[in-house]
Amino acid sequence: MTTTDMPRKIDADSVRAVSKKRPRGSATGGLRRAIAPTTLLWVLAGLYGIPVLWFVLSSFKPAGDLFSLPLTVFPDNPTVSGYKEAWASANFAQYFINTTLVCVIATILTVGVSCCTGYALAKYDNKWLKAFFLCILATTMLPAEVMLAPLFLVVRDLGFYNSLSGIILPALLTATGCFMFRQFFLTVPDELIEAARIDGARELSIFLRIMVPLSRPIMLTLAILSFQWRWNDYIWPLLMLNDPDKFTVQIGIQSLVGAQNINWSVLLGGSVISMIPLIVVFLVFQKYVMNADINAGLKD
Repeated sequence: MTTTDMPRKIDADSVRAVSKKRPRGSATGGLRRAIAPTTLLWVLAGLYGIPVLWFVLSSFKPAGDLFSLPLTVFPDNPTVSGYKEAWASANFAQYFINTTLVCVIATILTVGVSCCTGYALAKYDNKWLKAFFLCILATTMLPAEVMLAPLFLVVRDLGFYNSLSGIILPALLTATGCFMFRQFFLTVPDELIEAARIDGARELSIFLRIMVPLSRPIMLTLAILSFQWRWNDYIWPLLMLNDPDKFTVQIGIQSLVGAQNINWSVLLGGSVISMIPLIVVFLVFQKYVMNADINAGLKD
């Protein structure tokens, strides 16, 4: 005699009864626990956001109202004369072209070199690679000013002085990028690579077809950071460039500062203009980083 277990029909009334019996204390307790961190985050956002808001609103004030007492946050007579004078007095169009060219090329090369280096440091067991990784991390312990003189001599002797290539070349390998990719590739199971090798895939194919797609969130994150670093870089382009036609945005803003006095309205307008590309890049790529699944394709 055989019996067949048939699935029992779920009674809707019983489901409602169970849902009504759920304690409400858990939801209330979760809400109470979220109040403190949420309040802290809003306080921190205010501490960071208020100076930026003051900075942007001050750029719309006439030069005479910037230091008038009492100080006001909102401009009484809004004007865009500071923006017009900044754009007219400096060759911002050429500065934007130069800086965009440097940022795009340097970002692409930085992401590519860091990805290759991080993969080699994570997946190949070699004592020289470990020593190389320690040397890369050691560079983060040195102030940037210490490395300026030897780096300048190397780039100058290579013939890249007073050229945009001299700004791009030192940005190829960054300790932050190598560390980010190495830490990510360490989380990728070695069994995935071994399975690809058993199927006949070569090392370059494994890297390009498996590892690179998996590391897309890290690549986008490093791309945003690298673009921001190169766009805001001031000291190194100032040392490498002496031709005004090759100046970057940050050096162009410095040219707005007079020898005897500073027109703060013009300087604030130029500074806000230089911030616009960074804001656009962040807003465009933010959703890809926030929505990306770092563990995509990986299973325990």
